[in-house]
Amino acid sequence: MHAPLLEATSIRKAFAGVHALKGVHFELRASEVHALVGENGAGKSTLIKVITGAVQPDSGTLSLSGQVIPLMTPAVARTLGIAAIYQEPSLFPDLSVTENIAMALETGGMWRLVHWRARKQIALELIARAGGSIDPDRVAETLSMPEQQIVEIAKAIGANAKVVIMDEPTSSLTEREVESLFQVIGTLRTQGAGIIYISHRLDEISRIADRISVLRDGENIATRPASEVHQAELIEMMVGRPVSSIFPKRSVTLGPVALELKNVANLSLGVRNISLSVQRGEIFGLAGLAGSGRSELAETIFGLTPADSGEILLNGESVRISSPAEAIQHWIAYVPEDRRKHGLVLEMPILANTSLASLWQVSRRGLIQPHKEEDLAKHYLGQLRIKAASVNTITATLSGGNQQKVALARWLAIQPSVLILDEPTQGVDVGSKAEIHSLMMDLAEKVIAILLISSELPELLGICDRIAVMHQGTIRRIVSRAEATQQSILALAMGTESP
Repeated sequence: MHAPLLEATSIRKAFAGVHALKGVHFELRASEVHALVGENGAGKSTLIKVITGAVQPDSGTLSLSGQVIPLMTPAVARTLGIAAIYQEPSLFPDLSVTENIAMALETGGMWRLVHWRARKQIALELIARAGGSIDPDRVAETLSMPEQQIVEIAKAIGANAKVVIMDEPTSSLTEREVESLFQVIGTLRTQGAGIIYISHRLDEISRIADRISVLRDGENIATRPASEVHQAELIEMMVGRPVSSIFPKRSVTLGPVALELKNVANLSLGVRNISLSVQRGEIFGLAGLAGSGRSELAETIFGLTPADSGEILLNGESVRISSPAEAIQHWIAYVPEDRRKHGLVLEMPILANTSLASLWQVSRRGLIQPHKEEDLAKHYLGQLRIKAASVNTITATLSGGNQQKVALARWLAIQPSVLILDEPTQGVDVGSKAEIHSLMMDLAEKVIAILLISSELPELLGICDRIAVMHQGTIRRIVSRAEATQQSILALAMGTESP
């Protein structure tokens, strides 16, 4: 039998006495997609950092094609053909796509002739092979997240990578873009590359992976053929306890209409003629492909970009919302999609992030009262089961799921009557996802009206009472929980089914 393409044996790593990896064994074969799953904090990221040379293990060995690598560093990893594509791409924002690709692939000294036409042609070819169609002259900071990921994949293809690590590669992609990514993965496999695929989307893993390895608390739990593992069994291995349902939908008696939109339009954001109503206690879903206007509608309601026309009614009364401050005065809360950029101040501690939208509750005569701010943060630390040493923990050090809970805490602190959640479970592990869904049900039972934007159709189908499907800035149809299916919603979102 041939030696594995990559093998990590008895890898141990501790940080300040905390054991992140406890003798982990992992192997990758050529032309294989090997999924690595586990909750946030399970040790996945540390293992990947060891494989790419970013972190040195305390003990254990790494081998490539049967040859032990005595000291793995990022430079050695690149030389050996190990490429990593992270959830948050690491492009140089001020450089063009062509320059970013060239920086990753070209070698040589500082003083050399640059063949710009050849550079551009290589970039075009690699982007096409990665399944994209991006102008190579575009500056990286103007690219969307999916476009940035395509550039990262193009870099890996251009480097003729033998081992490609994909960390949450589909977290910000549309269904169509996911299909393109899977085609690229198929191409890499035919070229003999091995793929380490990390994702919280279990349906994708069962579809694309050959084998699945589960980590929990820094230990190997199992490595199994993907075809032999059912999703419920996989979840139980990941969290260490049975999870009867990721979507704990409960029956809630709905109250009067809390939020109503009548022909709302925002031409600058491409939103037009939106009419819908959300009752107290209802979880109302917004489905649609990227660019359909879902997030833009949320920004309109919250006053980030005020509506041009139409009417917004809260509890039956017409209101004009021209700024987020006015939205907060009307008890509307909004957790944006990109929590790291817009939802949190990562450099601040938990208590400061929690009180940021409700400073009036913790202040007196314009001065923050520390004991009130601490009490407020401690309340939500306990209620949302945020895993942190204290309320003074810096938010950037938390896992993705716990960061999302802090973002929620900020807006729950204003005691909203309407809560807008944009991709609240994106990039969080299955255990945190179940907790967030359970929290949403708790809020619905407290007669809060929830507007949920999600790209995950199972999430919308599992927890929403009704779903509005958007396409090209308007609502195609509003469907009930009972009549909604993944196929019908996707067809409406793509504009292939009549409204």
